[in-house]
Amino acid sequence: MATPYSVCFVCTGNICRSPIAESVFRAQVARAGLTGLVSVESAGTGGWHEGDPADPRTVSVLDEHGYETSHTARQFHASWFSRLDLVIALDEGHLRELRRLAPTRAEATKVRLLRSYDPNAAGDLEVPDPYYGGREGFEDCLEMAEAASEGLLDAVRNEMERAA
Repeated sequence: MATPYSVCFVCTGNICRSPIAESVFRAQVARAGLTGLVSVESAGTGGWHEGDPADPRTVSVLDEHGYETSHTARQFHASWFSRLDLVIALDEGHLRELRRLAPTRAEATKVRLLRSYDPNAAGDLEVPDPYYGGREGFEDCLEMAEAASEGLLDAVRNEMERAA
């Protein structure tokens, strides 16, 4: 079997936004019957929470909406670019940091903003960090991830077909 198409979602600490996006997209991949053909993971730009579970508010929002909640935070490493097809940043700061980390220009082009796959994002492509706020920010993050996941899946499918 061919190597699965690899997508990694990246936020700051890998306990709020990227685990939400990872769970939402993994469910989208499963609904599309692409489990095994598309691998989905997440990480943080920093290692502050490495080894920790997702924020309890992340777990609560995902659970309430029927998404997978098991997660262990980890830090993104530049060496991963060679095995990843797509690196999805949750905000502009992550986008810049990840592109700086990329060992080559070609690998830097693998980094995209999540909301760039949402046709209704209307120019605001950031997923705000909900960490310092209330539960509503986590709900908003989930909605943004859901809104972008279909467009992201279409893009992944197109890339897979092109490569085939």
